[in-house]
Amino acid sequence: MRKKRRKQQRKVVRTLCILTLSIGILAGCSDTAVTNSDGNSVYSDQAPKSVKVFKVIKQKIGDPLERAAEAQSSAQFGITAKASGDIDQILKKRGDMVQEGDVILRIRSGELQTQRESAALAVQTAQEAIERAKVKAKKETENQRLDMSNSIQKMELGMTVLMRNYNKMKNDYDIGLVTKAQLYQMETQMMSARMDLDQLKQKLSILEPLSVPAEFETQLKSAQVALQQLDQSMKNLEVKATVSGLLTEMPLEAGMALQPGDKVGIIQRLDPIKIKAQLTEAETNQIGKKTELSYFVPGVKDKYKGTISYLSKVIDPETKTYEINLEVPNKDLILKPGTKLKVQLTDEQDQIVVTVPTYSIVKEGDNAFVFVLTGDTVEKRSIQLGRLNEPSQEVLSGLKEGEMVVKTSPSQLSDKEKVQMTAIEEQ
Repeated sequence: MRKKRRKQQRKVVRTLCILTLSIGILAGCSDTAVTNSDGNSVYSDQAPKSVKVFKVIKQKIGDPLERAAEAQSSAQFGITAKASGDIDQILKKRGDMVQEGDVILRIRSGELQTQRESAALAVQTAQEAIERAKVKAKKETENQRLDMSNSIQKMELGMTVLMRNYNKMKNDYDIGLVTKAQLYQMETQMMSARMDLDQLKQKLSILEPLSVPAEFETQLKSAQVALQQLDQSMKNLEVKATVSGLLTEMPLEAGMALQPGDKVGIIQRLDPIKIKAQLTEAETNQIGKKTELSYFVPGVKDKYKGTISYLSKVIDPETKTYEINLEVPNKDLILKPGTKLKVQLTDEQDQIVVTVPTYSIVKEGDNAFVFVLTGDTVEKRSIQLGRLNEPSQEVLSGLKEGEMVVKTSPSQLSDKEKVQMTAIEEQ
């Protein structure tokens, strides 16, 4: 009986303990629960997440970018024959360096020489004919001048006689021996003779030498033009270098026949010389607004500057690259076509850029984000990425030096979320 009672008492005590523990748990829950206006229970705000951040700095992303390049001639000039004939003499051969004006070869043309001699003879004949016409015209002019001088002398003598007769008649008129009409007639005759004399003197003063007939001058000019044309053709018998450079592609031998327009060779201009390279789109972006780049021969420490003469704006569909050309002086002709070079796309200062650790970047498809700490709130910031050099990556835009970026578990954060910063660490 007693054992039965004890068992019942233990059962009651156990039940009371369970109820007491349940009431305690419910009481604890009631301290943190909040009832909204609708009577539904919601959980209270959790404590802000603890984050570590780092200050954005500029640092070296890597060594300057370099790209393989090749020296090429800056321009090529075709040399062609301008006259017909046989090659008489070859003075320069393929592979020779030539200077502007150097004679490369001479052409022989007997027909052209004969035409030139005939044209020279025609010029001489026309000049002699003009000289004879000038002598003849001079003599005729002198004869005219002499005839006019003699006529003036005769008229002056006649004027003297007329003046004497007029004075005598004037005296006779005064004493009534001649009439007024007779005196007037004599005066008129004398005035007419004086006018003729003055007119003749005027002609003598303006008398000019007789000119050579115009057809003689026309013949001379025509002959001179023909001679000039043939002289030019004779000059064309010498094929000369139009620029300074390297003579290539000249498969000619003495005795070969040439016609106007036939190819003689090609001169590759080497000063200045062109340096050509092919760039990726990312490498092209690194150049920016630069007007010159450094270049060097692999294995040689010395570097030189070259002006950017061309940068393609359109990608080559075959090579998937952008062509860039540098134009550099090459007075000593140290660089030859085919020389292998390196072009330095960036300088040392170009390598000091804004960077972030790769683990602080959140990727969403093709987009990249970081969380920037402002006060006690983080901002989800879109950034544009550049060069990668693990564990750092260049940031082209979206971040500034000195800003604070979350370092720990950024993928677990959301935009405008409140956080608690626990430490500022290095990148």
